[in-house]
Amino acid sequence: MSKEILRKKLINSRKTKFKDQRINFFQFKKILKKLNLNKKINIGGYYPINSEIGCLDILKKLEKNNFKISLPITRKNNIMDFYEWSFSDSLKVSQIGIPEPKTKKKVFPDILIVPLVGFDKNKFRLGYGGGFYDRYIGKILKFKKVLTVGFAFSFQEIKKIPINKFDKKLDIILTNERIVK
Repeated sequence: MSKEILRKKLINSRKTKFKDQRINFFQFKKILKKLNLNKKINIGGYYPINSEIGCLDILKKLEKNNFKISLPITRKNNIMDFYEWSFSDSLKVSQIGIPEPKTKKKVFPDILIVPLVGFDKNKFRLGYGGGFYDRYIGKILKFKKVLTVGFAFSFQEIKKIPINKFDKKLDIILTNERIVK
């Protein structure tokens, strides 16, 4: 099945099965503890759209625990960078309809929370097809280590994601039911 057909099928499935579920904060905290990460790290998140699994609760708890958080800003040519953000800061809606930080302090996250349309047991993801996250992960890995954590509903797992040379494998996928390592 092609990526385009698979993407449409999974997005439709997500819309019909969507319940306002979130990832368990304690599962995410376990990952942080295992990695022995300190609170000076920056965690890049996303603002959920199109029935994506929520991550804002986790980001809010991380910020309350003195972690730095950031959200992406997208630009032309499917380029994306992360910018410092706080829940006390307002957001603006981008040209593609995604809430983004107004601040312009670019950061390079140590942990990157990645939204998914679909995923497989090998930790490959299917996104919306723009390549924003694959490009960003490729760019940041050239100069720093980043832990990539996909967030998804368990029903978004499929047997095998069709991949190409541009697709980046994630380090961990966290669903509402389990952790894929």
